[in-house]
Amino acid sequence: MRILITGKRGQVGHELTRSLSCLGDVITTDSQTLDLSKTEELAGKVDVLAPDLIVNAAAYTAVDRAENEQELAYKVNALAPQILAEVAKKRDIPLIHYSTDYVFNGSGDKAWTEEAETQPLNVYGRTKLAGELAISSATDKYLIFRTSWVYGARGANFLNTMKRLAIDKVQLSIVHDQIGAPTWSRHIADVTAQVVSQSYQQADFWQKHSGIYHLSGAGSASWFDFAEQIFHLMAEQGHSVPKLHPITTRDYPTPANRPANSLLDNRKLKQHFGLALPDWKTSLEWVMSGQN
Repeated sequence: MRILITGKRGQVGHELTRSLSCLGDVITTDSQTLDLSKTEELAGKVDVLAPDLIVNAAAYTAVDRAENEQELAYKVNALAPQILAEVAKKRDIPLIHYSTDYVFNGSGDKAWTEEAETQPLNVYGRTKLAGELAISSATDKYLIFRTSWVYGARGANFLNTMKRLAIDKVQLSIVHDQIGAPTWSRHIADVTAQVVSQSYQQADFWQKHSGIYHLSGAGSASWFDFAEQIFHLMAEQGHSVPKLHPITTRDYPTPANRPANSLLDNRKLKQHFGLALPDWKTSLEWVMSGQN
């Protein structure tokens, strides 16, 4: 089994390299070796690599910058996944792809199910939704995992931003009226590996299970709650931490609108695969204690 992973330098791609290595011959690529924005070259390069499974962890994730780089965001998040799906269909192999809570408009206070109406608020969300639709139209052997608030010990993410700011900030203002579930990148990769392992054991796996699944940490938090827990754990480790102040989204304007409610309902994942992620606070403790 030859497993192609795109985006190996990203948070999820890095973890996938570890998690999937025991399930096959892993081929990892980054923007230097497989640039998803060069869509005219993509199909040919993937064919040369001759994978038996494509796991697309590459994406354009600069949410605010996407407002001014719509064409690039569309190429990477929508057109490239379509091409990967078309290659997968032609080769009769499965495709695994990652999407986002940003496909929803963030209204209400209930967790979003996979069947809920999508209505993205920004360019990033619209391009990710376009990628989902393109995949489902192009192939019938696929899994799309929507996740949220991804973080880990490495890479650019909220955890590492807070740890960096704690070095020289005495006070910090953090948004408290956006709700979601922090999700450890390693858990995303480990769930992916367990699902791939299940696919090896079921001849009709892709006929039964192809579709969209939500995959996020259990529980809920605001960005303020997330920061507060990070600094609580840092303080326990003897670090100095800033004093936190809650602010509203209106107090912290950004080029791209954010959904107020990013909670994802993970019941379908549990029903189909018997898998569920731990509470986000437990995962954060593991990451910050060095269990990574």
